[in-house]
Amino acid sequence: MNFLVKIAAIALAATFAVNGASAKTLRMGTEGKYPPFNFVNDNGQVDGFERELGDELCKRAGYTCTWVTNDWDSIIPNLVSGNYDTIMAGMSITPERQKVIDFTQEYFPPDPSSYVALAGTKPDLKKGVIAAQTSTIQANYVASSGARLVEFASADETIAAVKSGEADAVLADTGYLNDIVKASNGELAFVGDKVYIGGGIGMGVRKSDSEIRDKMNAAIESMKKDGSLSKLIAKWFNGRKVTW
Repeated sequence: MNFLVKIAAIALAATFAVNGASAKTLRMGTEGKYPPFNFVNDNGQVDGFERELGDELCKRAGYTCTWVTNDWDSIIPNLVSGNYDTIMAGMSITPERQKVIDFTQEYFPPDPSSYVALAGTKPDLKKGVIAAQTSTIQANYVASSGARLVEFASADETIAAVKSGEADAVLADTGYLNDIVKASNGELAFVGDKVYIGGGIGMGVRKSDSEIRDKMNAAIESMKKDGSLSKLIAKWFNGRKVTW
């Protein structure tokens, strides 16, 4: 067989294999390091708001879910490469990301970002050293704000940078920072004003997987209509009230 023809045949077979598998089993990609959205529990299992939500969405859409963890900075490339079928990882819907992948409708409303610093300090949020997780809307915002951006691969590392004095403050989703500040026993505190950037959070899918996107859109919509999505948000985010 001609080499190029053979490669094309292998690629075509792989495409059919992925499409066939996705008809029954959906591989859900997440970071596993961003509570309460997603984290790995003491039993080594993916847990959190998005795990519970994702399992219910799969059930309603007729899929069986399996969960895959992946580092944040390569989470979109690995979706595109076919290492999993969706992204549920607290990912805001942005025009830049939509150039590469598709999103479902939002399953979590736009959440303001906040700054957190050591309690009792007054960092210069416009010219100081601000930590943010790499490849996030917060990192992009800090980079364009005039402050000095220091990026880290995980959200945990941004918090550690503030505690060690490597950064004056961190900018991240308020929903993530709430529990961090609460658990710090007074070591950390919110500073400055909230920052409104990015859209709501949605499920990422490959542009070629319109069937998955449409089925998940229908499942999300059904959870909005019957109130179960609002109840799930309230459960994981300190009673937060959301109406759709």
